[in-house]
Amino acid sequence: MATAERNEEYYKALLEKRTEYEGVFYVGVKTTGVFCRPTCPARKPKFENCEFFDNAQQALLASYRPCQRCRPLSHPNHVSDMVRLLVEAVEEHPEKRWREADFKELSVDESTARRQFKKRFGMTFVEYARARRMGLAMKNIRSGQTVLDAQLSTGYESSSGFRDAFSRIMGAAPTLLEGSNVLKASWIDTRLGPMMAIGDEQSLYLLEFVDRRGLEREVERLRQRTKSAIIPGMTEPIRSIERELTLYFDGKLSRFTSPLMMIGSPFQKSVWEQLMAIPPGETRSYADIAHALGKPTAYRAVAQANGANQLALVIPCHRVINSNGDLGGYGGGLTRKNWLLQHEKTLTPQ
Repeated sequence: MATAERNEEYYKALLEKRTEYEGVFYVGVKTTGVFCRPTCPARKPKFENCEFFDNAQQALLASYRPCQRCRPLSHPNHVSDMVRLLVEAVEEHPEKRWREADFKELSVDESTARRQFKKRFGMTFVEYARARRMGLAMKNIRSGQTVLDAQLSTGYESSSGFRDAFSRIMGAAPTLLEGSNVLKASWIDTRLGPMMAIGDEQSLYLLEFVDRRGLEREVERLRQRTKSAIIPGMTEPIRSIERELTLYFDGKLSRFTSPLMMIGSPFQKSVWEQLMAIPPGETRSYADIAHALGKPTAYRAVAQANGANQLALVIPCHRVINSNGDLGGYGGGLTRKNWLLQHEKTLTPQ
């Protein structure tokens, strides 16, 4: 892509605050001397006052200083001090029922906390705290406590209120979930934007960019197919993929080894196995995958299986392109797909 064409694309992304361009470019503003990330909330400069860079180091070397509003040298969804304070407070007393006085005691504005948690976790602070309480209740039930004991230990005086809250968060009444699966969901910051990871203590079930269209439906389908409760939390497979993603984006890892749970039909799994066999830095077409499976006319079915992948990057559906060389589609956005393909050409083989 020519530089002028690229700059026009980046400027359009800057005006629209498009999250899929996070980590792809930074913009230096000549009139202020600062550089920003694509989603900076500050007033947008004129095109002729913009200078675009591939990374923050280039902007710094060009004498730009980091913007104080979007903080381009930190993660795009850097946790605010308020969010950190409240998360720590919940962890100290997960059974606590939060009231207005509790926020005042911490010198925290309740409405600001609601907005920041909604942006960060997709739920308000009260919903987050309630989900954490329910997670504790679920742990107690699974360890042998009765539903009544779990209700009382998590601060619910009314059994009906406990069951209603439990059902809203986990999708089923507590008695129906005894002995069933619990999956935990965590937020992972990456260079290309935040991702959601869902897993249990054995495997990773889902890894997707948070801004992927239809992510909520994916999570709901996963919950229904596994008959699981999905609650905020961390598991060892999630810790593992978080470590591996850091190495991957640093250019130090080309193959993921975190344990996976691939939920799909035999045909879908066969397609995903073919995807995982594509070496980093290389691409295949949908027709190539169909031929490799011995079903040369099944390229449309291959494309559908490709789109059904719920483990982004780990099952590298971004390495599949159209037969004519076009990028094709990608749930995380074509800008990210192109960036990933270029990035993987620089990875050290393992």
